[in-house]
Amino acid sequence: MNALLKIEDLHVNVGETEILKGVNLEIRQGEIHALMGPNGSGKSTLAYTLIGHPKYEVTKGRIEIDGVELNEMDPSDRARLGMFLAFQYPVTIPGVKVADFLRLALSNVRNPDRKEGESLISMREFRTELRETMKQLNMDSSFATRYLNEGFSGGEKKRMEILQLALLKPKFALLDETDSGLDSDAVRVVSEGLSKLAGPEMGVLIITHHERLLEYNEPQFTHVMLAGKIVETGDASLAHELHANGYDSIRKRHPEEAAWEEQQQETAAK
Repeated sequence: MNALLKIEDLHVNVGETEILKGVNLEIRQGEIHALMGPNGSGKSTLAYTLIGHPKYEVTKGRIEIDGVELNEMDPSDRARLGMFLAFQYPVTIPGVKVADFLRLALSNVRNPDRKEGESLISMREFRTELRETMKQLNMDSSFATRYLNEGFSGGEKKRMEILQLALLKPKFALLDETDSGLDSDAVRVVSEGLSKLAGPEMGVLIITHHERLLEYNEPQFTHVMLAGKIVETGDASLAHELHANGYDSIRKRHPEEAAWEEQQQETAAK
């Protein structure tokens, strides 16, 4: 039976402000979901909450994988359970080589009980797997000798995250606007890389404003978020509609949430 990521009546605050107001969502391994919505609707908040960022306080609701509650787990434990987040803006870590970073991450995920100072996955095994994975993704092997994201272009940073995804093989991959700031060629490379990895062993949540990342990864489910709630769910045709026509029709169908969104924008502008 495929693993299930279940989000139930999730309410989340940032400081004193409530951002998520009762999100319900289920994702199974093997499914591709798209999450769309205007800026400020809560999409990235959901992603960071799922991975356990301390800035986001869960005030009500549950996050669980196969009945195991994640609410009080730190990000490393969530990763060991099979969660992965590809950031909108990946961080740079000078002095840490890509290969060293990946070997440590892979060792911790594959051996959840590993303690600090214990042996990592063998260098021979790791190098073989890294070389084969990079070949699969059409990445030059010299990429592994560079410092993590230092001097990387936007496209290279996103390819780095696809490489992590390929090696770690999470049960659930969250992609937070991975297409942000990329040109068409870079989006195509990232999209094709994701399509090679998506399959029966991985559930995917693609958070995006655009249709480009969905070209090679058509979602079975498209969710629309407005004012901290998922207000509509459909199939891939809903994503096409939003890309073509924007969110005006969504706002008209959900006037209460649209009014809250407008109020927040007015407050932010003052």
